[in-house]
Amino acid sequence: MTKAIKEPSFRDGVNLMVDRAISVIGLDAGVANAIKSCNAVIQVQFPVKIRGKIEVFTGWRATHSTHRLPSKGGIRYAPYADQNEVEALAALMTYKCAIVNVPFGGSKGALLIDPSQYERDEMEMITRRFALELIRKGFLSPSTNVPAPDVGTGQREMAWIADTYKQLNPEDINYVACVTGKPLHHGGIEGRVEATGRGVQYAIQEFFRHSDDVKKANMSGSLDGKTCVIQGFGNVGYHAAKFLSEEDGVKITAIIKSTGALVNDEGINIEQLHQHIDEHHEIETYPCAQYVKDGQTVLEKECDILIPAALENQINLENVDRINAKLIVEAANGPISFGADSVLNRKGIIVIPDAYANAGGVTVSYFEWIRNISHIRFGRIQRRHEEMRGMEMTKMFEEATGNSVSKHIRDTITRGADELDLVRSGLDDTMRMAYQEIRETMDNDENIKDFRTSAFVTSIRKIARSYLDVGIL
Repeated sequence: MTKAIKEPSFRDGVNLMVDRAISVIGLDAGVANAIKSCNAVIQVQFPVKIRGKIEVFTGWRATHSTHRLPSKGGIRYAPYADQNEVEALAALMTYKCAIVNVPFGGSKGALLIDPSQYERDEMEMITRRFALELIRKGFLSPSTNVPAPDVGTGQREMAWIADTYKQLNPEDINYVACVTGKPLHHGGIEGRVEATGRGVQYAIQEFFRHSDDVKKANMSGSLDGKTCVIQGFGNVGYHAAKFLSEEDGVKITAIIKSTGALVNDEGINIEQLHQHIDEHHEIETYPCAQYVKDGQTVLEKECDILIPAALENQINLENVDRINAKLIVEAANGPISFGADSVLNRKGIIVIPDAYANAGGVTVSYFEWIRNISHIRFGRIQRRHEEMRGMEMTKMFEEATGNSVSKHIRDTITRGADELDLVRSGLDDTMRMAYQEIRETMDNDENIKDFRTSAFVTSIRKIARSYLDVGIL
């Protein structure tokens, strides 16, 4: 039997990646330790009566940094959650927010639970009690610590948490900003559900705008026709696959789930597969692709782009030598172990790191938080003004040329931007500018050879400057 290769834990791996960036900067050891330290962690245990019996649940909330407020990060519900994972994810959130210039500190939460084992009403009781614990202990509020959905949670959990906060703080007019990722009719924002997957798309689009980077990945041309393997078909994996295939012409040749994988070298119809899963709750009987029971092996399938959008450490020292992709885009948090990352760098496989690639969620969460704090829908003030200006421009053109403008062109010119347009525009701009900043950092320092190190260097410099400017250090 082959002995498993021992690797650093997820938390240690994050710290090692940060240390690698710090060594490039030559940052003072005291400043470096201050940046790496987790500011506060709380563990709560609380009882809930379920089906006539008392069950005790354990949850955590970690605040890695308060150099910007509020601290931001999702809450995940998972049977494998633990404090080390929460602290690692909180740290990643700090660096992620700095990379994409979102003025939040980093935080993360988790509840040790398997949501599939409980009914909806039971999940509501558990969620509200968990929220109560966090609120009472100062780990949840619009001004200091703002959760969002993560693995195992979604809009409904955020609505329950927001309502619980409102009941405990009826005088807080900003109560709805205590969480993001809420349903639209409870203070949510257009485009939040798809945000992380959309951000992955925008990150890849920006990569392909830089021909030198594409060449380094042993590719050429545009995204159209490129092959892609995606691990994970939850919210992030589904939306990334849908947008890349439908809007950019990418051929999705494999989808990997925990129960197996589907392979079709001619491309998988993502929406058709999504509907099949909604109806049948499994992928084995999907008729338009080959089912592979050991889905993990499909990570090794040859492709142009590999997008791990599932869990941590999926690419590790045991399988990294068999990875056969030209570009890896980390849509999940920490899908590549520290050791595997070093191997990929030596092999010349380009990795767009998670701290940048999956920042679409926190970016649009920032937009939602601003919307909640300002108490106004984006586009409400200027939309009709933009439409009137467009109509005047169209009229002026027709009078000057004597030609009529077609209905399609007229509708395009006179259409004012709605909230979804503005959210997508803001997200696209954020991902573009962050990529260019990471690339500029790498171009200006010959000691930086990969995107991950460059992203962390970019982030740590901003955080250190923030600490020093206000005299914390």
